[in-house]
Order: sequence, then C-alpha cells, then structure tokens
Amino acid sequence: MSTVHKIGRRKTSVARVYAKPGSGAITINGRDVKEYFGTDVLVYKVNQPFILTETVGAYDVTVNVFGGGITGQAEAIRLGISRALCEINAEFRLALKPHGLLTRDSRMVERKKPGQKKARKRFQFSKR
Repeated sequence: MSTVHKIGRRKTSVARVYAKPGSGAITINGRDVKEYFGTDVLVYKVNQPFILTETVGAYDVTVNVFGGGITGQAEAIRLGISRALCEINAEFRLALKPHGLLTRDSRMVERKKPGQKKARKRFQFSKR
C-alpha cells in the first residue's frame, strides 16, 4: 500500500496528512506529536481516529500544518487522518461518522464591523 494524502481544515488551519502503514509514528512539521502540542488533550484529539478504528500503531503519519492556533491545527489534523483512514479502508467510515470526525467544522471567526469595537461588541453609548 502506498502513501495516502488527504487535507483537513478547521478555522484558518490547513493540515496536509500523509498516511502509510508503519509503526504508529506521528510527525507534525518535523516534530513528534507530543513535542508539538504538549498537552494530552490535543494529542488525544489527533489520536482519536486511530482509537475509534482500533488501528493505534498501525500507520505512520506525516503532517504539514499551518495557520490558526494549536486547537484548530489539532482538529484539522484529526479530520485529515479520518479522511485518510476512510480511503485506506471504507469500513472505518462506520466507526468515525457517528462521532462527527468526517464533518468539516465550518464555523469561522465573524468579521469586525465598522463603527463597532468587535464583531458584536459596540462602543459605549452615551445619551448626553
């Protein structure tokens, strides 16, 4: 089996995921996943597709990710890995779909409006 390439996105983060059969090493921008994210919560998010499909340690994953913050990047990587696993084996879709791992989260930051402080917040109103 050759390398599978998929893209995952979340907010402004874009992750290019390359998966191939191997020992389970996950490399993000040339660094190990634990070193890159630091927190166990984000490492769990990245590993979630493997846990649900019971393929922990079965595939080597190389990721190039840019844009956004670390949470958006982790969720973009998770989507990319989920899509790659579905291409490797179509039966994995049944395990991933109920947990929402194949859905692109379309929520983005609302833009700032002119004459306001932020997207929704206004400047203080003074009657007199």
